[in-house]
Amino acid sequence: MSTELPEPAAPPPTGAGESPAAPTRRTFIATSTAVGGAVVASGVIGGTLLADPEEATASERPPSSRVSLTVNGTRHTVTVDNRTSLLDLLREHLGLTGSKKGCNAGACGACTVLVDGQRHNACLTLAVRLEGAEVTTVEGLAEGDQLHPLQQAFIDQDAFQCGYCTPGQIVSGVGCIQEGHTGSPEEIREWMSGNICRCGCYVKIVRAVEQTAGRK
Repeated sequence: MSTELPEPAAPPPTGAGESPAAPTRRTFIATSTAVGGAVVASGVIGGTLLADPEEATASERPPSSRVSLTVNGTRHTVTVDNRTSLLDLLREHLGLTGSKKGCNAGACGACTVLVDGQRHNACLTLAVRLEGAEVTTVEGLAEGDQLHPLQQAFIDQDAFQCGYCTPGQIVSGVGCIQEGHTGSPEEIREWMSGNICRCGCYVKIVRAVEQTAGRK
């Protein structure tokens, strides 16, 4: 018995007048992908980019604004990211690190400053909204080597321990006195309640404010 397998029949020859078979969906996609990749590659290799690098960089750069304000009696004009807080402007741009970044959410008062004479949480205040404003930080309270009366009162009353909240407490106390909310210890505590002292020096802080206000 023969063990040879029959040879497969050869495909019928294509006539000269017959058109080749239409491409399948798979071959069409494969061909399109290859051609597209070649076009992109040739564009990169040839040095032609689809997007201008300067335009791409500009689109990634956050919006900024120019703002002029007076801080502790000195006029400053700076260009900052529109999202920059007053606290970051003071600390990072002007080097005034007396105002502390505690919670950075307006809850502790460590960053309290005076803006046009009113108390503000610097961490919640956008710098670009202070065009023409006058800002006073704890560095601006003393006159040369002469401490502000409330700064001296904090020393006299030993109204601090770790000292982290002290700048905000003092600035807030100055605002409290200027606003006239020093009629009683209870009133002082109420109007200073936005400033947290984790060391618990509240009794001595109230005494320092009373001393400066002339009640002691």
